[in-house]
Amino acid sequence: MPALLNYLSDPYGCIVDVDAGITDNIAVGTGPYKAVKVTDTQIDLVANENYWGAVKPKLDKIVVKSITDGDTLTMAMQNGELDAVQGLPYSSLKLFGDGYKISQADTSRVYQAAFNFTTPELQDINVRRAISMAIDKENFCKVLLNGNGTPAVGPFPANLTFGDDKVSAVPYDLDGAKKILADAGWSDSDGDGYVDKDGKNLELRWLTYTSRQELPLLAEAAQANLKLIGIKLNVNATDNYKSFLKSGDYDIFSKAIVTAPTGDGEYYFTSHIVPGAVDNAGFYDSAEIVALENELHNTFGAENRSELAIKMSQQVLDDCALIYASHLRMSFVMKPNVEGFSAHPSDYYEIRPELDKK
Repeated sequence: MPALLNYLSDPYGCIVDVDAGITDNIAVGTGPYKAVKVTDTQIDLVANENYWGAVKPKLDKIVVKSITDGDTLTMAMQNGELDAVQGLPYSSLKLFGDGYKISQADTSRVYQAAFNFTTPELQDINVRRAISMAIDKENFCKVLLNGNGTPAVGPFPANLTFGDDKVSAVPYDLDGAKKILADAGWSDSDGDGYVDKDGKNLELRWLTYTSRQELPLLAEAAQANLKLIGIKLNVNATDNYKSFLKSGDYDIFSKAIVTAPTGDGEYYFTSHIVPGAVDNAGFYDSAEIVALENELHNTFGAENRSELAIKMSQQVLDDCALIYASHLRMSFVMKPNVEGFSAHPSDYYEIRPELDKK
């Protein structure tokens, strides 16, 4: 398995002492810090004196707090209660200029929308292409995300060797989208503002969830954009989304996903794109993708694997199987004396042995 080392380094695949079991919510692991107290809102960590890495942990103790309210989190940082913070509301970032350090990186957490290929209207690539052309990614990132996202082309950010600068997608073009729909037989025959065919309006259901603040904003933007080309979009933003996925009551499903948690692209394709994948919510089925994945699964060497990941991403885009709206720009805010705390494209690896406080 060429990607074995990548899979073994996934943070979700931690090495733990199973014989030790779990006591007071604490497992015995191998990282630079070990937990001594774990609650629903706080984790107390101390340096692991037996850490195997070449760089030994620089701090004796780290306290990780979970503060879910954005205003409370902002105030805690402003008041000096915290040394560093992740997950500030976008509107709060502008408050931390002079006197603070900020580390940012475009991550492989992408906000995507998968077309449900069991929906008859969406089996027509012209309809999928028109919808894709109507999504204003630039405005979504600039206005709704306050610049805290980068417009996406494909599933991977440009700072990866198989990322956005290596693939191309349909452009944002409302007039072009209207023409494609018209050529496919969709027109507003009754003057109600929505295109129809055979007496039926083009009306679709957009499913998403609210636990990531960007997803309802994307749904809102998509609803407004699609109205401009005559498509009625009904939004269902619910954290009970899994029941709707199970029942099939959706036409487009939008989610956030870290596409390259370990720097290799195969994970994304095997989990979301190939036929039968556990998270292939659109039931996308491409013979070209299957052939390329078979090749990727048996190809060694990062450069060769990157070339195949590019081909697979481009195939998905050519088929207009998914819309990739934006890549999350992760922002860490910290006091000037904090070092070694930096945003990472994988969206993980935050507390590392290099973390220090001078």
